[in-house]
Amino acid sequence: MGCVQVGECLTAPSWYFPRKAMDLESEDKQTKADGGSGSDLGVDPQMPVLRINQLDAFELDSTLEQLVWTQFSQCFQHCRPGLLTPVEPELRALLQLLLWRFTLYSNSATVGQSLLGLRYHSMLSSSPHHYRPLSRRQKLALALLSVGPRWLRERSHSLLLCLGLGSSAGVPPATGSAGTLQQGLRRSLAFISGVAQLAGLINFLVFLRKGSHPMLAERIVGTRAVFSQPNTGRDVTYQYMNRELLWHGFAEFLIFLLPLINTSKVKAAVYSFMFSREGRDEEGAREGPGLWKECGLCGEWPTMPHTVGCQHVFCYYCIKSHAIADAYLTCPKCGAPAGQPVPVKLEVEMSAS
Repeated sequence: MGCVQVGECLTAPSWYFPRKAMDLESEDKQTKADGGSGSDLGVDPQMPVLRINQLDAFELDSTLEQLVWTQFSQCFQHCRPGLLTPVEPELRALLQLLLWRFTLYSNSATVGQSLLGLRYHSMLSSSPHHYRPLSRRQKLALALLSVGPRWLRERSHSLLLCLGLGSSAGVPPATGSAGTLQQGLRRSLAFISGVAQLAGLINFLVFLRKGSHPMLAERIVGTRAVFSQPNTGRDVTYQYMNRELLWHGFAEFLIFLLPLINTSKVKAAVYSFMFSREGRDEEGAREGPGLWKECGLCGEWPTMPHTVGCQHVFCYYCIKSHAIADAYLTCPKCGAPAGQPVPVKLEVEMSAS
């Protein structure tokens, strides 16, 4: 009997526990309505996310916004210059809202977070060990706190001018009560901006200490980044780190070394090693100055031919530009030290046709 009773309890339908079944059903409906799925139940919101992952997600989002704006502005490159300048803040805000609609509003994650396997988790959930997507109010608040302050900062001067509380170029500042109101409003805006920047700085320092809420808007809304899939911690092995450090060190060494290498001297040294200097001099003496038909640098017919003390001839502009770039220039053909360019005369052979 005891075994039968235990089996009955284990296989009892949901109407045996009406209150618990209703709670689970309502929670599942709310999760689906907010954009969640059944697989989200396996995500542990308590698993900490690396700070670098959260910062990289914001960098990816900023890069995407800039890329979208660049592509959008290129559509008007053949129009009148400055066409988008009067409404640029509004257009940027509109593009950000479009990105928000198809990313954060749809699946509680931005593009950068999706690429790094992250998404937002609502901290207003009653069960801290179960994932809960953002509600619509949280998504709207996050969009307003992300887009609104930036738009107000770019449009503050224009708004003051529209309200008659600002001063433009060529217009003397107002006096009396109007001037006092303008100064008071400007000081208030400057104070609010300073307080917001200070709050953002304090929030970032707290983020570096605790590892959550890199942006002040996330802390205000009550959300933080968690992994979108269970047990997806970022594992960086020492072998990978050593390889990256070695490669970066080698790249920095090459960046420092390459500008110090004189490619002309290296080329001349290799050429003189492969072809002996005596053989090249004998060949030049055998041909004679009347048969010089090729510049030693560009390989074309020498224009304003000059020589630098050896048996080879060069265009004036070729040898002069190389001499200016390298004070210790050598002949690229034979490796002899190059002196001052001296003009030579070439005898052109005319063959009867």
